[in-house]
Amino acid sequence: MATLVREFSFYVDLTTEHIGEGPFGDRIVAEGVGGGITGDRLKGTITAGGGDWLLVGDDGYARVDVRSTFDTHDGAAVYVQYFGLIEMTEGIRKVLAGGDEPTLFGEQYFMITPRMETGDERYAWVNQTVFVGEGRLLPGLRVEFRVYRVAVS
Repeated sequence: MATLVREFSFYVDLTTEHIGEGPFGDRIVAEGVGGGITGDRLKGTITAGGGDWLLVGDDGYARVDVRSTFDTHDGAAVYVQYFGLIEMTEGIRKVLAGGDEPTLFGEQYFMITPRMETGDERYAWVNQTVFVGEGRLLPGLRVEFRVYRVAVS
């Protein structure tokens, strides 16, 4: 039977560019300008330059499409890609519009499926691990995630 084990948390500070309504929905490009990752086995800094090619649909959900990298506290480089869904609730919309109240974990459907890869043997375990995460949005365009490893019990 599979179980979820809390593995790490991370946050990313963003800047956004609104591309607008296109044939696939409302496109927003969010650039990651920094952040951090903390956990018992993984600690580090999110490097600038990653991004989310977010697509907001007419169904009230945004599709997350992120590629990024982070450097561990001891010098390993890790690539991360994740997809996900954000329920575009009133709380999410308020924060995106500059509101000062953060959303809470579990307050809306905000889930991701991170996939990581590295060539550093110290962190090779991330190459063979399935992760899922829950997110929330904070004022100032910061996203925060709790990430869980899917383990076999």
